Amino acid sequence: MTTSPDRLVIVQALAPALFGGLETVTTTLASGLRARGHEVIVAATVDHAGTHPFVERLERAGVQVEPIGRAPRAYYREWTDLRRLIARVQPSIVHTHGYRSDLMAGMAAGASRTPRVATAHGFTGGDAKNRLYEWLQGRTLRRFEAVVAVSQTMVEWLRRHGVKAERIQLLRNAWRPGPLLARSAARNDLGISPEARVIGWVGRLSQEKGPDVFLEAMALLPDLEVQACVLGEGALRAGLEAEAVRRGLASRVRWLGAVPNAAAHLPAFDALVLSSRTEGTPMVLLEAMAAGIPIVATGVGGVPDVIRSEHAWLVPPEAPDRLAAGIRECLTDHPLASRRTAAARRHLESEYAVEPWLDRHEALYRRLAASSDAGST
Repeated sequence: MTTSPDRLVIVQALAPALFGGLETVTTTLASGLRARGHEVIVAATVDHAGTHPFVERLERAGVQVEPIGRAPRAYYREWTDLRRLIARVQPSIVHTHGYRSDLMAGMAAGASRTPRVATAHGFTGGDAKNRLYEWLQGRTLRRFEAVVAVSQTMVEWLRRHGVKAERIQLLRNAWRPGPLLARSAARNDLGISPEARVIGWVGRLSQEKGPDVFLEAMALLPDLEVQACVLGEGALRAGLEAEAVRRGLASRVRWLGAVPNAAAHLPAFDALVLSSRTEGTPMVLLEAMAAGIPIVATGVGGVPDVIRSEHAWLVPPEAPDRLAAGIRECLTDHPLASRRTAAARRHLESEYAVEPWLDRHEALYRRLAASSDAGST
């Protein structure tokens, strides 16, 4: 553990889902900064009813969490709670994650003239409602003192939405080693038989993640003895299950829902498939690389920043035939799969270490805090 000579007080703000890349990044950042001697408070906007798994994970890691109540159309109360928190702890920096916290915590920090940093994790596209949210997020981020982009694609998105180039920091996600279950234990937990060949699909069941494309690809592999396990929840689940039945895939696709600590279960799979239409820097790729699992992924957003053809099978989005071909080769050409997974692991260890990533966040926070102090004198 290292201790910085100048202790910062940092509020990280987000409205967490049950699990996901944004939540993993925030947990790694908060726990890493705390280990360096900084005071870190995570303002988590959650429903008051019951406990939230994200909050529980942070508290087990020793990170202070301040739950902020979330209720339909209770935005003023949410903003007021965030402003009171900021007034009480007097942070050096407020760092937001996700469009809701960019807006609500960003406004609360702006009212107290606290320097603001946001991480632009990715965008969803899709329907008019999501596009409105993204437009609003872009306008909000123009007012932030700094915005961290997790991929070059996000840098370009931020520029298109009017964020000044000098305020954008390209800082790709990092990977911290975590415990992995043995293959037999992971399969036992997920109810997978020892001899089955299994593809894993992990993520939100939402349009931008392309689970429908994955189902189309599975339907193109009737001769391949392989099952699919889908780890994740989302609004599309019922429709996707019905589509799997319609395509004759009911016995070949299992819907496991939200699995706690999904990353530890990746050794259960013979391959991981990412079929997204858009991405930031997906943490599941880094987790699969760490687990030594062959990867078949669409080359969208920040995915080509993380892996290249020597590390994985990269295919175009919206191309189930290409995705199916990648899955077939991945599962049948074992020497090629072994070479690519080994190269991916070496690439992960050399390029995505946590400590340099934390160094860059610290440096950014210190620069902004110093500028704020100079401006107030």
